[in-house]
Amino acid sequence: MKWDSEQVGGSHYKTMKIQPLEYALQNDLGICEHAVIKYVSRYKVKGGIQDLEKARHYIDILIEQANA
Repeated sequence: MKWDSEQVGGSHYKTMKIQPLEYALQNDLGICEHAVIKYVSRYKVKGGIQDLEKARHYIDILIEQANA
């Protein structure tokens, strides 16, 4: 597919064997699960601690929804 070999803006996913979006789509994950995978996968090469905090935010949303 064209989208899995193209990245607009930056190269933080290019070194990965499978991009987070491709993984999420292949496994029918929701937007929050995808965001967690995305931010955890890239934190070392892009956003550092801020990406881990973003991942935690989405995990907190998932926990809140699971407890509802």
